[in-house]
Amino acid sequence: MNMETTILVTDLRFPEGPAFDDAGRLWCVEQEGESLFCRHADGTTERIRVGGKPNGLTKGPDGWLYFCDSGKNAIRRIHPDNRQVETVLDQIHGEPLNMPNDLIFDKYGNLLFSCPGPSDDDVHGYVGVLTTKGAVDMITEGLRYPNGLAMLPETDGLLIAETHRKRIWCGQWDAVSLTWENIRVWAETGDKGFGPDGLAVGPDGNLYAAVYGGSRIQVFDQEGVPVNEISVPGENPTNLTFTPDGHQLIVTEAEKGQLISVHL
Repeated sequence: MNMETTILVTDLRFPEGPAFDDAGRLWCVEQEGESLFCRHADGTTERIRVGGKPNGLTKGPDGWLYFCDSGKNAIRRIHPDNRQVETVLDQIHGEPLNMPNDLIFDKYGNLLFSCPGPSDDDVHGYVGVLTTKGAVDMITEGLRYPNGLAMLPETDGLLIAETHRKRIWCGQWDAVSLTWENIRVWAETGDKGFGPDGLAVGPDGNLYAAVYGGSRIQVFDQEGVPVNEISVPGENPTNLTFTPDGHQLIVTEAEKGQLISVHL
């Protein structure tokens, strides 16, 4: 489906992970620019150089912006007001994180993150958790490039995009035992494109999946049934979020280096 789109920003260097902070500023990362990018409500923009290779980005319950850094093998965070940058996590089981890619918080404040490793490694991808008490563990291993993460709010179903197999897994997330159970293939994104990248649950309860290499956002209902496709300019949408009012879908696109608004 073709919907009205607005190009908010161009010439970004591989943008990923859009998120809004509590002040309504829109942020994303530039993987190849070693920077975070901020678009203020008045349309002015700025870059904050953080080094490394920043990737997925999300707002934490504490108001900080948390981002994966696959270059530094770490999860880091930045305060959106004073721009203080800290490393949150850089090891799991005594080993460096394996190129962390994306991250979300569950409703209890636990931080879930995907570590796919290099793009040619189809063996060692995993998803981990950093609890509110500081414990770190893996919740699933052996995925072929685990990528975007999302939580179905009604059921606590944790969705994990497995890019290289072009599918999305679903399992029940137990935040007490830190286990992912009753796992099943929930949806597939088809032959067109490399597979699902970033994921986001919309205000309508549907899941929106950026299909990297597919020039589209694939929309699924809560049972994993495809219900819509949204075409976007550029072949490589990487990630997405919704405006606080839910009226627009914000997409990062890497082929053309754009930050895009889709009017719903």
